[in-house]
Amino acid sequence: MPKIKTHKATAKRIKIRGSKTLKRRRAYGDHLLGKRSSKRKRALRKNEAVSSANFQNVHRSLGLK
Repeated sequence: MPKIKTHKATAKRIKIRGSKTLKRRRAYGDHLLGKRSSKRKRALRKNEAVSSANFQNVHRSLGLK
């Protein structure tokens, strides 16, 4: 069976934590921030775990077993 190739765009955006969970950045945190509240912008700076619904697909695209 051939090796599974890593999806490089996903690999640049998602990192593996020590507890084997995957961390990602939140969406909508790059531009058009003038209209957002300080509370919302502060929340966008934090990392988040990949949801359980997407975990298996993301895990596979990173070339992990």
